[in-house]
Amino acid sequence: MKLLCDNMLAGLAKWLRAAGHDAELRRPGEGDRALLARARAEDRLLLTRNRHLLDFREAPGRVLLLRPNRLDEAARALRETLGLDWQAAPFSRCLICNRPLEGVRPGPGDPVPGDVREGPVRRCPECGRFYWPGSHVRRMQARLAAWAGP
Repeated sequence: MKLLCDNMLAGLAKWLRAAGHDAELRRPGEGDRALLARARAEDRLLLTRNRHLLDFREAPGRVLLLRPNRLDEAARALRETLGLDWQAAPFSRCLICNRPLEGVRPGPGDPVPGDVREGPVRRCPECGRFYWPGSHVRRMQARLAAWAGP
């Protein structure tokens, strides 16, 4: 499932990416019509809190209005409404630019702690950001597992 989040859901988009989902964000200056056209052209479901987007004729089947304001409630709503799997492919996408990560062997100048140089390290081919398992990953895994439900 390919998703598109408006600016109000940027935090949710990061968590969708952490779970392994293809979740793009609204571009700066992108108007409502352009946003809906992009959702259609890229075959994405638009997630929003903006009720106004439901007024466009392109909205049915393309826009999902998320009513919950809290992240945990929005995550549960997506699981229940869409059957979204919060454990689809954890930590396989860049949290910043949404590209699939590549496994790499870090070099001496790479910004990776020395104690993880032998562990699984991934890198975003677009922005160059490195990812490795650390204590933050364990906390994020626990949150994704809680959202996955029983």
